[in-house]
Amino acid sequence: MLKRFLIGISFFLLLVKSTVIAQIPIGNWREHLNYQNCIQVVKGDQIYCATNSNLFSIDNKGEISRYSKVNGLNDVGVSAIGWDDQSQQLIIAYKNSNTDILKGSIVKNISAIVQSKIVGNKTINHIYCKNGIAYLSSGLGVILAELNKYEIKDTWVIGNSGNQVNVNNVISDNNFFYAATNEGLKRAPLNGTNLANYSAWTLLSGLNGLPAGPIQFTGIINNQLLATKNDSAFVLSNNSWRLLYADTSWQIINATVSADKLHLCQKNKNGGSRVIVLNANAVIEKNLSQAGIISQPRSAITDNNSVWVADQFGGLAQFTNSVNRFIPNGPIGVASGEFAITKSTVYAAAGSVNTAWNYLFNRNGIFQYNNGIWKSKGAFNTPQLDSTLDFISLAIDPTNESLWAGSYGGGLVQIKDNENIIYKQKNSPIEPAIGDPNSYRISGLAFDNNNHLWISNYGAPQALKLRKNDGAWKSFTIPFALTENAVAQIVADDNDQIWIVSPKNNGLICYQYGKNVDNTNDDQWRIFKQGIGNGNLPSNNVLCIVRDKNSTIWVGTDDGIAIINCTNDVFGNGRCDAILPIIQQDQFAGFLFKGEQVQCIAIDGANRKWVGTQNGVWMLSSDGKKIIHHFTIANSPLLSNDVKKIGVDPETGEVYFATFNGICSFRSTAVEAREKLTNVLVYPNPVPVGYEGTIAIKGLTENALLKITELNGRLIFQTRSLGGQAVWNGKDYNGNKIASGLYLVFIKNDTGEEKLVTKIIITSGR
Repeated sequence: MLKRFLIGISFFLLLVKSTVIAQIPIGNWREHLNYQNCIQVVKGDQIYCATNSNLFSIDNKGEISRYSKVNGLNDVGVSAIGWDDQSQQLIIAYKNSNTDILKGSIVKNISAIVQSKIVGNKTINHIYCKNGIAYLSSGLGVILAELNKYEIKDTWVIGNSGNQVNVNNVISDNNFFYAATNEGLKRAPLNGTNLANYSAWTLLSGLNGLPAGPIQFTGIINNQLLATKNDSAFVLSNNSWRLLYADTSWQIINATVSADKLHLCQKNKNGGSRVIVLNANAVIEKNLSQAGIISQPRSAITDNNSVWVADQFGGLAQFTNSVNRFIPNGPIGVASGEFAITKSTVYAAAGSVNTAWNYLFNRNGIFQYNNGIWKSKGAFNTPQLDSTLDFISLAIDPTNESLWAGSYGGGLVQIKDNENIIYKQKNSPIEPAIGDPNSYRISGLAFDNNNHLWISNYGAPQALKLRKNDGAWKSFTIPFALTENAVAQIVADDNDQIWIVSPKNNGLICYQYGKNVDNTNDDQWRIFKQGIGNGNLPSNNVLCIVRDKNSTIWVGTDDGIAIINCTNDVFGNGRCDAILPIIQQDQFAGFLFKGEQVQCIAIDGANRKWVGTQNGVWMLSSDGKKIIHHFTIANSPLLSNDVKKIGVDPETGEVYFATFNGICSFRSTAVEAREKLTNVLVYPNPVPVGYEGTIAIKGLTENALLKITELNGRLIFQTRSLGGQAVWNGKDYNGNKIASGLYLVFIKNDTGEEKLVTKIIITSGR
């Protein structure tokens, strides 16, 4: 069920032990999440570590298992985890208060909290387990989950006068429950008959030496009750509180008790971070601090002779005589910018802008995925790029496959091998935005058929720039009154026309440079907006565009989709307008995505359209008249319904979704077609015992007719290719699994001639 891979970094040695799957089966998903931002570590049957998005575990051999929506979890965004010794289960609470129970490879869901109509803060801050009950400390109070029945048992609202109160954590000894709340430390009898009644709880703060006010944590150490407040820790001894530890220079970020020791994650005013481990006598047994590993510690425990530290930026670290780091591979953050994919290398722009097109100072740069490994290049690891924040646009140079990236504020960057060239005011005509003299905003990039690079220079007086294939530059003044001179995504079509999205409700611009880009006398411009004769867009707020394989321009707006079929006659007398496609759904027909914000559109190898909205992602037929898939968080491992960008790998058919919660991908059925039948590949081949998935035949020409026969020529299956790939479920026309043996694959070419292209081996026992 779980893909395992480990990146362990010792103090002096980098050790990599991994099993990386370069391709996943057709119809399968995989996640590409950040495992570096760790928030909590607990000890169960393994070491479990929660991240901001999901979690992973480490067994006694040091191998990592990843847990996500792809392999069984029900949500994304973890707030807390806890382990129950009695039932041997891990409890996973999500930020939306949805809850999973994990035991081995089995996941059970408790959705009652997230579905509850109770008004208030349902965030689960901490999980304490005892005797098969999970005590979930939340903004409402304490919620009890019965782990054997997978149901909510009770809710204790213990605020003063019966009000809701934020509970930071709960603990118990042989006599009492203790709750660290924003009103102070509270206590109730362990065998109380109605602990849901606030009057059953006694306030301990402000009495016997424990200061009044919020308590961040409570625990039991050396059979004594402990509480932390601000930078201090107190213990209860003989009904009187005494100061166990205090250091005004170090703020306590988090406290835990394990192995009868107190673990304090701390940060000082100078930005320093550390984890200290104290015994019950307040002796500091360990003081852990190391740049790059401990920078924002969130949780720490002791297991045998190891101290495990979960750090917000440093991953999970194991401190023994040396230091081992455990960070499953993934991008270092969420990507909201464009994808660029070439030869199965995926680039994702990590930056973003807000809806007002203001920059957000994202420093993560550009993510690169190849051969199952994610890398990044940005301000954190490339000093030359320290001023190029908010990368949002990407383009691959067709002449040398170098990457061109647009920083929204930092200029244009060319990345080739280890060389980074930044183009701004001194070495190019790129201009700053009007009113923001230090901001060089590159918001769109595209190469045309002549290998010229077209550049959107948002907010500049001449907002359209061109870097010709010989390295020369040109600037263009767009002859329309545009709010903020707003220009964004660019697409070049087969008619030497440049299509430019203009945000701020400006519409869509088409520019044709004529026979020679240097001669402006034959230049033509047109702007598409709402209204018949004006372009007939469903809205002036254009969010995205794409050119399909028929040279049709698909336009996504905040109120649906428009299709421009007349790209060869944009400036003709016929007054080319967009078409608003109508789609039939059940008994109703309506405009395509009417009322939806169409945030991105991508084209796959079969010319099908992948459409991202705030309500999931759709796959449409090539003409847009049929919905083939609609993926949401409810019916798929999609990480969020808010899909920002989509990229399609033309070689593998894998579709990448940049969502609000991170990147995930789906292996679709179509790849780019070949011009000639060469190197036809079947996978898996041989088809292994017990395989139930899809068999793919790749390397085909467009719409090729494919026949699968027995050795005697009897036809088993027939289909046509989707782009350059055909798929088969391993069954005959009657839906029966075929017998083991050798099968032949024939392709009928354009002349009608059949040609044997490959063979498929079906293994016995299937």
